[in-house]
Amino acid sequence: MKHVVQYSTGAGSAEVAWRVVEQHGADNVVLLTADTLREHEDNWRFARDVHDRLGCEWVVLADGRNPMQVGRDKRVVPNNRMAICSRVLKRELLRRYIEERFPPEETVIYLGYDWTEPERQDAAVPHWAPYRVESPLISPPYLAKQDLLELFRQRGIEPPWLYSQGFTHANCGGACVRGGQAQWELLLRVDRDLYLDWEREEEETRALLGKDVSILRDRAGGTVKPLTLTRFRKRLDSQPALFDADDWGACGCFMDDSPPVIKTP
Repeated sequence: MKHVVQYSTGAGSAEVAWRVVEQHGADNVVLLTADTLREHEDNWRFARDVHDRLGCEWVVLADGRNPMQVGRDKRVVPNNRMAICSRVLKRELLRRYIEERFPPEETVIYLGYDWTEPERQDAAVPHWAPYRVESPLISPPYLAKQDLLELFRQRGIEPPWLYSQGFTHANCGGACVRGGQAQWELLLRVDRDLYLDWEREEEETRALLGKDVSILRDRAGGTVKPLTLTRFRKRLDSQPALFDADDWGACGCFMDDSPPVIKTP
């Protein structure tokens, strides 16, 4: 059997890889990473450190576009309601590679769902059919995020920098399009240049589409309307506390119920 781990460069998938190698041996494990061209450089350092310790095969795939470039090609601004980037740059890319190389009857696919989300594992099973799907973090030992990060420190591997800055995930350098106001406010504080880069990308996409669409939404006043990164930044620059501190969004490229199918041209 081949044991194929979807390896995102974050702590969750790294722990999955660690457990799978311990159980099945490095020779039987393949780590698959989809590069969005937006991951933080320290994520790659962490992923390399983990891989060096595990010693299994590691394959990095790339579509060649970043999330907003995919959005422009698909004529949308990627956001939590329409995360076209995760479908194209991750799910479809990885699924295609797996189907071309790993027979279902000889392969187990591993995802990063943890003990707080068993329903997502249940939803993933029919979508990955005929492949067998497992999520080791659903089973004991049950670890909170801080416990997981400390576990890697005990192993002599420092977790990705983004976690130390308060990010709850390590996707796309802290700028996941599925994130909410709290995530983007944090990004503006800790990496203003990256925020401004995404702001320019969003404005370019809006200009191409000729529509008032955006990554974020504004719910002030009881109505929901687009909130561009430009408007959000200007608001925060003048009133730093004027944002929804509870709105972290639903970031996670494999954290939805969309079937990971391949669409042929």
